[in-house]
Amino acid sequence: MNARERVLLALNHKEPDRVPYDLGGTVVTGIHHKAYTAWRQALGLPLRDVKIIDMIQQLAQVDDDMMDRLGVDMRNISPRSSASFQITIGDMGDYTYFYDEWKIGWRSPKEGGLYYDMFDHPLRGEITVEDVDKFPLPDPLDPARFVGLREAALRVRDVEQRAVVFGNISAGIFEMLTWLRGYSDAYADWGESSPVALRIMDRMLQIQLAYWEKALDLVGDVIDVAQVADDIAGQDGPLISPRSYRRLLKPLHKELCDFIHARTDAKIFMHSCGAIRPFIPDFIEIGIDIINPVQVSAAGMDSAELKREFGKDIVFWGGGVDTQHVLGSGSPDDVRAEVRRRLDDLMPGGGFVFNTVHNIQANVPVENLMAMWETVQEYGRYR
Repeated sequence: MNARERVLLALNHKEPDRVPYDLGGTVVTGIHHKAYTAWRQALGLPLRDVKIIDMIQQLAQVDDDMMDRLGVDMRNISPRSSASFQITIGDMGDYTYFYDEWKIGWRSPKEGGLYYDMFDHPLRGEITVEDVDKFPLPDPLDPARFVGLREAALRVRDVEQRAVVFGNISAGIFEMLTWLRGYSDAYADWGESSPVALRIMDRMLQIQLAYWEKALDLVGDVIDVAQVADDIAGQDGPLISPRSYRRLLKPLHKELCDFIHARTDAKIFMHSCGAIRPFIPDFIEIGIDIINPVQVSAAGMDSAELKREFGKDIVFWGGGVDTQHVLGSGSPDDVRAEVRRRLDDLMPGGGFVFNTVHNIQANVPVENLMAMWETVQEYGRYR
C-alpha cells in the first residue's frame, strides 16, 4: 500500500495498514523551523539551510529526506502568494516587521521572537461600504501563482505516490474580516450585522471562488484534499454564536464548499481551531469532509466523544497529541500516553490522519517529538 492509497482509505472511513501521518501537509499541520532543525539533527539527517514556507508562523519546508525518514503520507503543492509580491522586512526599533499582500502589518520581537503577530489592519476605524469596494485586493488569477503547480501535483501523485493537498489563497472569510478590520471593529460590526462586515465577507468569498475556479481548472483532477479555513471558536466556546454563524457565515461557507465539490473529487479540509463542537453538524451539512486541528484541550472537544458522535460523517485530521499541555511541556512518557489515548479514540474504523494539534512550536523538546513519532509507529497500525 502506498502513501496515497493509505490516505484515501482513511479519508473514506476505511482502515488502511496504518494511520496516515502528516508533517507539513498544510500550513496548519507544520513545524517551526527551530524544532525542525533540532529534529533533523536528532534523526541523523544532514544539516541544511531551512526554507521558510510561511513567514508569519515561521514554518519550515519539510525536506524529502525528512518526509521519507518519518513516513509522511502527503505533500502540499499550493502557491503561497503572488510571485509579483515580495515581502520586505523593515526595522521598527524592538521589532522587525512587514506588510503582506493584503496590506496587513505583521511584526516580531527582535529578542526572542518566534513568529509574527498582526499590528496594523488596513480597514480599521470608521469606514463605509464604498471604502470596502475601493480597497485593492490581491489578484487571485495572477498567472504567477500557478506556474508549475500541475507538474508538481502530478509528481507527488504519480512519482512520490503521496496524497496531494492544495490550500486556499487566504485565511477564512470571517478571519479575513477580523484581520482587515482589526478585532475590535470586526466584532462590533458582526454584532450589528453591519453592511461593512457583510461586504468585506462577500469580497473575501468572491476572491476565494475566483482563485478556486482557476486552481481547480488546473489541478482539480489531481488533488486529493482542498484546504479551507475559518477560526470561529476559542478555548472555552464559540467566538460567534451558532445562531449568527448560521445566519451570516454558513451560507458563504456552503457556497464555497458547493463550488469546490462541483469541480473536484477532492475532500474538503476545514481548519477551525478551538471549541468548534457546536458547529460540527453545520460543517457536515454543508459538505466539509475533514476537520482540523481537533483541539482536544478546548471545551467540548473530547476525542472519544467526537469520534462517537461524528466519526461516521467527518474525518479527524489532527488531535493526535495535546500541544497546549503535553507535547511542549510534558515528559516523553506523558507524550507516549497522550498519543496512545488519542489513537485509541480516533483511529478505529478509519477517518483519522495523525497530526499534532496545530503546528509544532519552537520550544518542543526533540525527545518529545521522537516519543510522539515512535508511539504512532508502534500503536498506529491496523493490522
